[in-house]
Amino acid sequence: MKILAIDTATEACSAALLWNGAVLTREQVAPQAHTRLILPMVSEVLAEAGATLAGLDAIAFGRGPGSFTGVRIGIGAAQGLAYGAGVPLIGVSTLQMLAQGAFRRQQAQTVVAAIDARMNEIYLGAFTEHDGLMQPIADEVVILPEEAPAYLTSVNAQITAGHAVGTGFTSYTQLAGQLGLHPCLLQTEDNLPWAQDMLPQAVASFRSNEFCDPAQATPVYLRDKVTWKKLPGRE
Repeated sequence: MKILAIDTATEACSAALLWNGAVLTREQVAPQAHTRLILPMVSEVLAEAGATLAGLDAIAFGRGPGSFTGVRIGIGAAQGLAYGAGVPLIGVSTLQMLAQGAFRRQQAQTVVAAIDARMNEIYLGAFTEHDGLMQPIADEVVILPEEAPAYLTSVNAQITAGHAVGTGFTSYTQLAGQLGLHPCLLQTEDNLPWAQDMLPQAVASFRSNEFCDPAQATPVYLRDKVTWKKLPGRE
């Protein structure tokens, strides 16, 4: 299988290429340079593999949640590349990427992923491993950190003694303990999503025919839904 994955939804900027069983990556923490970096990263991994866009089966992108601007940069780049290559797109959750990364690094079987959403909120998701793939066990939400324990009550038995990962936990350092989770690793790189961790889900989605035309690719912001609900008369 031949899949290109790109992500710019957070401070991390990355590209990964699955090409005939090998995985090639380019990764950088670069909060203000995504637009400048992402396409050269793509060119580099393709060149390293001796690959072309036209030879791909699909392109995967980090659909969010994350920075509004970052998510838009990623989906725009993915759409442009997919149109040029004539291949479909596969959107992958940024929180799922974080959980998949924890599985890759620590063999974590249960993961709660949280991204600092600013405005004193976090993006939150919970996942368990099944056949090497992190699967969601709760809907992803944008939420106040202090509301997280109550929100996850229904899956508490599944996440107890699981792993915490993401900037939501490095920003709110008491949260992992409140949820009964193993603390997240302290290295910055361990708490950001990387495109290589999109590939397992992208492969599974492609095999299940869960992909779309570039024009139909949609981001997931989470916060826009909450804002809509809070408008007068929309509670």
